Amino acid sequence: MKNHKTYLWPLILATALAVGVVIGGKLRFSNTPEDFFTTDSNKAKLNRLIDYIEYEYVDQVNTDSIVDLTVNNILERLDPHSVYIPKEQAQQVAENMQGDFVGIGISFYMYKDSLSVIRPLEGGPSMPAGILPGDRILMADGDTLYGKGMESEAVVKKLKGLPNTSINLKVHRKGSPNLLDFTINRSKVPIKSVDGYYMLTQDLGYIKINRFAESTYKEFMNALNALKNKGMSQLVLDLRDNPGGYLNIAEQIADEFLADKKLILYTKNKKGSIEKTFATKKGAFENNHVYVLINEKSASASEIIAGALQDNDQGTIVGRRSFGKGLVQREMPLPDGSAVRLTISRYYTPTGRSIQRSYENGTKNYYEDYLKRFESGELQSIDSIKVADSLKFKTPKGKIVYGGGGIIPDVFIPLTASIEDETVTYILRSGLASFFIFEHLDSDRNQYQDYDEDHFITTYEVPESLIQNFNQYLAQRRLKIDLNIYHSEIAKYLKANIAEQLFGENAYERIVNKDDNALSKVIMLSTSH
Repeated sequence: MKNHKTYLWPLILATALAVGVVIGGKLRFSNTPEDFFTTDSNKAKLNRLIDYIEYEYVDQVNTDSIVDLTVNNILERLDPHSVYIPKEQAQQVAENMQGDFVGIGISFYMYKDSLSVIRPLEGGPSMPAGILPGDRILMADGDTLYGKGMESEAVVKKLKGLPNTSINLKVHRKGSPNLLDFTINRSKVPIKSVDGYYMLTQDLGYIKINRFAESTYKEFMNALNALKNKGMSQLVLDLRDNPGGYLNIAEQIADEFLADKKLILYTKNKKGSIEKTFATKKGAFENNHVYVLINEKSASASEIIAGALQDNDQGTIVGRRSFGKGLVQREMPLPDGSAVRLTISRYYTPTGRSIQRSYENGTKNYYEDYLKRFESGELQSIDSIKVADSLKFKTPKGKIVYGGGGIIPDVFIPLTASIEDETVTYILRSGLASFFIFEHLDSDRNQYQDYDEDHFITTYEVPESLIQNFNQYLAQRRLKIDLNIYHSEIAKYLKANIAEQLFGENAYERIVNKDDNALSKVIMLSTSH
């Protein structure tokens, strides 16, 4: 299930949350987690303090919350990317990174106190079973899924389960006088990390990756092969806003672009041990040109791919300076089901540069760097990016590259918008527009029944009445967008949200990418290759 909720976070917080991780291999210690906390006097002191508070303190105290706070405080003193994952979040985090979950496979809202299907997910069991957009799932195995105060999390727990177990649903569908009965066998449902792939021109393909999960390499190769079958000889790999993920997945994708025995990256731990990763003979696109799109929210695994290609003089990096994260984490379980992601090494690009930004002034300062990039002008001009000569490196063909804070692109694309424009774009891309469109479709889905994806994208025009209704919808939530300035943006994102709910994420990407500055530049560059 993809649980859609409507959140409106400040832009800067959203930017901070975009910073992801590079996760190394799985933990392989022979000791149990408990064995690590049995001998050291400092650890014993901490355990004894918790015991004193639990048994002797004058008031009742939730010691679990104290422990969580203590763990968080310890990790914050290490680096910004060593983090604690509470037990209640661990399963969701694991599913997101493994790229699938076991359930019935629907995207839904809790709408007017009932579970309302946005659409069944491709690859899940609900689609072949006959669940349709707009259905209200009222009961599951006799348990009600509606009512005031029904939380999405409670609904998710009832619909998830073990693979190949059945669940009996009662569904209300508009136009049907009686409830409909469905029996669905739960199965693995993919959580897509490839948002979309399609042809931009006759020979230029496009693939967008939103994170690097266990399933991402397989998704990427399926997309790559599908586009090659359509005649693709050049590729745009869109890693903008991609916060990272598994290190080995980034290595596998980079391998597809690099010749045998080319260095992809190397890592170094505190003991000075170095591990190098080289490309293999399997490269499926190493003789073709690739354009990698990055921006200030592209982090970790995204930077590994951009750095590996740039340092090997392969392809063209397009966009703005990436986030600047050169640390590798490993996820380590704790006895209660929670976990920590602990930084275990630094990674370096093939020329030997570390692109990790300084965090010596603390985590808050580290994450506020996005605002500083706005203020310094570096998002508008490549000449405003501060570089140190001591961090200058050369690629095999003599191109100058720099370490110390992200990947600087070969072709710079300025951010022409102000912070206010970015905020408006964030509002339009958030759940607000999606929820509004759900209500719009729910009122009358038949008006779109004659469209297929291509016909909708090429011919549909958002009516002025829908734009005005959305503006009123925002005003009711104390938000206002200037229609004189942002009229075309509103129309584009409303159309994209309709397309997503009717046809899926690929249709959404095709629409929001229209008139994209970076893609327009790449299309122009591609004609010279």
